[in-house]
Amino acid sequence: MSRDVTLEHVTIRFGSHTAVDDAHLTIRSGEFFSFLGPSGCGKTTLLRCVSGFLEPTEGRVLIGGEDMRGVGPNRRPTALIFQNLALFPLMSVAENIAFALEVRGVGRQARRKRAVELLELIALPHVGDKKVYELSGGQRQRVAIARALAAEPQILLLDEPLSALDLKLRQHMRSELRAIQRRVGLTFIYITHDQGEALTMSDRVAVMSEGRIEQVDEPLAVYDHPKTSFVASFVGETNVLPATVTGRDGTDVTLQTDGGLIVQGFAVGRRQYRAGERCQVFVRPEQIKVAPPEPGPNRLAARVLAEEFEGNLRHVSLAVGGSVGGSGGAPAVGALAVGGQPLRMSVVNDGSLPPLQPDAALTVTFDPSVASVLPEGPLARA
Repeated sequence: MSRDVTLEHVTIRFGSHTAVDDAHLTIRSGEFFSFLGPSGCGKTTLLRCVSGFLEPTEGRVLIGGEDMRGVGPNRRPTALIFQNLALFPLMSVAENIAFALEVRGVGRQARRKRAVELLELIALPHVGDKKVYELSGGQRQRVAIARALAAEPQILLLDEPLSALDLKLRQHMRSELRAIQRRVGLTFIYITHDQGEALTMSDRVAVMSEGRIEQVDEPLAVYDHPKTSFVASFVGETNVLPATVTGRDGTDVTLQTDGGLIVQGFAVGRRQYRAGERCQVFVRPEQIKVAPPEPGPNRLAARVLAEEFEGNLRHVSLAVGGSVGGSGGAPAVGALAVGGQPLRMSVVNDGSLPPLQPDAALTVTFDPSVASVLPEGPLARA
C-alpha cells in the first residue's frame, strides 16, 4: 500500500501569526525528503502537523490517501525523533530500543530479539547492555533511530537530529542516516537548517521562507537552478549582482549592474524580461574563473582584496570595476563589487593558479549559462 504523505493547501496559524502558509506538496513513499530553511520558517510546525501533534488551521494532511484530521500521534503510521533524542538514561540501550514494544505488551523474549536485530541494522551489535551515557553522540543518534524503527512506522520524522553534534560527526552521520534509510526503505521526512545535510541526503528538498514553500526540487536543481531570489541566496554561497535588463537574446539576458558592469546571464523560467526591468544576477563563487586570453562574454577587470586558504579550496575576494573592453576600465584599489560586497571566487587548490597577492590585477569571467537571472526579490538574511 502506498504511504505517500500529501499536504493539501495546509495553513497553520497561532492567533494572528501565520506559521505555515498554503503548503501544498506530496512526499512519495520511500523518499528521503527534507524541509530546509532558516529558524522560524515553519518547517518544524509542518513536521508536528504530519505527526499529529498539531492540526492544520486550513487544508488537510493525508497519509496513504487517508485524511489524518482527528487521528492522534499514537494512531498514525509515523515515529518522531526529536532534537534532544529523548533517550532514557537509566535504561540499557536494548531496553531503550524495545520500549515501544513493551508499551504494546510484546513479551520480553520477542522484545530482546527485535532489539538485537535493530542493533545489527545500525551497526552497533555489541552495545545492547550498555547505558546510554556510555555511548558517543553518533552512537546515541543511531540508537534513537533504532528505537523509532522498533515501533515499525511507515514514516520516520526527524527534527534536526544532528544539530548537537560536532562537524565531523555530523558529516559522518549524514552517510549513516542515508544508508539506514536505504536499507529499511521507509519514508524519511527530515527537518534542517543545514544546507549540507539537505543536499547530501535528500531525494528532494523543500526550501521554506517565512511559512511559505519557495521551491521543491532535487538537490542539484535547487542549487543550480533556484527559482526565487531567496532560494538562490539561501542555498550555498553566491554573488548577488543587482542589475537592470538592457536586452535579451533567447535564454541569454544582457544586463547592466548597479556598478556599471555589462554582463550576461541565463534567464530562469519562461519570464520574458523587458528592457529597463530590475532583476538580480546570481553567480556561485566556484563559477567565477580566471579568464583565458581569448575574447568572450562577462570578462571583468578585478583586483585581489584578500585570499583565504581552506585546504582543498582557495577563496578569493575581488574588487571589480568594469567590463574588459567596455567603458568601466580597471577598478580602483579597494573598490567593491556590486551591492557593496566583494566578488567571491573559489578555486580548487590544484596548483594551477599561482599565489595571489593583495592588489594583484587579473581578469575574471563566468559562463552566462551558469549565472541565474531572477526577478528582483527578497534575499536570505546573512
